[in-house]
Amino acid sequence: IGVGLVGFGLFFLLFGILLYFDSVLMAFGNLLFLSGLVFIIGFRRTFTFFFQRPKLKGTSFFFGGLIVVLMRWPILGMLLEAYGFISLFR
Repeated sequence: IGVGLVGFGLFFLLFGILLYFDSVLMAFGNLLFLSGLVFIIGFRRTFTFFFQRPKLKGTSFFFGGLIVVLMRWPILGMLLEAYGFISLFR
């Protein structure tokens, strides 16, 4: 179930970008991606991954970008999410 949710999340994100940053598709993709991540590695491990002390800056940018996308500013939100994603996984 988790791999399917992550796959559909990535599909909706890419499809939202291809349709000139459609905010509804991108928000749906983000929510599916995060819920799939929780299904794959579990709630506790997901929470501890995102809220570690050294990764707090990347987490705040990632979730801030998610909120900005939900507020229908998709380009700015995706830029914030991309920076947060890079900060989380470097």
